Amino acid sequence: MEELFQGVKIRVNDKLFVKDPESSELGKSIVKMSIVMMGELGFEKFNFRKLGERIGSNESSIYRYFENKHKLLLYLTSWYWGWMEYQLVFATHNIPKPGEKLTKAIYMISREITEDSNFSHINEVLLNRIVINEYSKSYLTKEVDEEDKEGYFASYKRLAKRLSEMIKQYNPSYKYPSSLASTILGGALHQHFLKDHFSSMTDCGDEVTPTEYLTDLVFNVLNHTNG
Repeated sequence: MEELFQGVKIRVNDKLFVKDPESSELGKSIVKMSIVMMGELGFEKFNFRKLGERIGSNESSIYRYFENKHKLLLYLTSWYWGWMEYQLVFATHNIPKPGEKLTKAIYMISREITEDSNFSHINEVLLNRIVINEYSKSYLTKEVDEEDKEGYFASYKRLAKRLSEMIKQYNPSYKYPSSLASTILGGALHQHFLKDHFSSMTDCGDEVTPTEYLTDLVFNVLNHTNG
């Protein structure tokens, strides 16, 4: 099965880039180093001038791939959620029992990320930290509704839909599968953020993982409804 995923390409909305960064070594270098620099500087202090200096290319060459850094952030986070979907499908495709499948899905969404050797120009560990710390900046904007219509958040919404379907398979009578699915996705990011920055606001830490917390939360809700 693993051989089937070798050479897989994560599809990203082509409206997020001017030129597909996967189409050239410069484009891949832009993506690779932007992940490193956003991790180092944060989204606010990151810009194309600094990125150009780091990769040894003109700032103007970056604009041939991305219109602005907001679109670049959307590209990176869309890639991440598409990759997360691919990981989830691979991990759960052969699990027949709904409870076990949902448990595995929660784990895949909330676990500590490790690097995926199938994508050498993207460090998924660093990208995960960017998603935890910066993802909300991609949609807490005045343009969010228009960007949603353009499909910029399709990979995130598609992943939520998969989780919702798993929830319904486990408990068809549960009234709020979409809300619970979005709680899992958002909660996974938020609990990782809290344990790293506001540890007094979460029970997650050295002894309790976000996965354990979310698994307990989800199945307590669903089993209570079953009862």
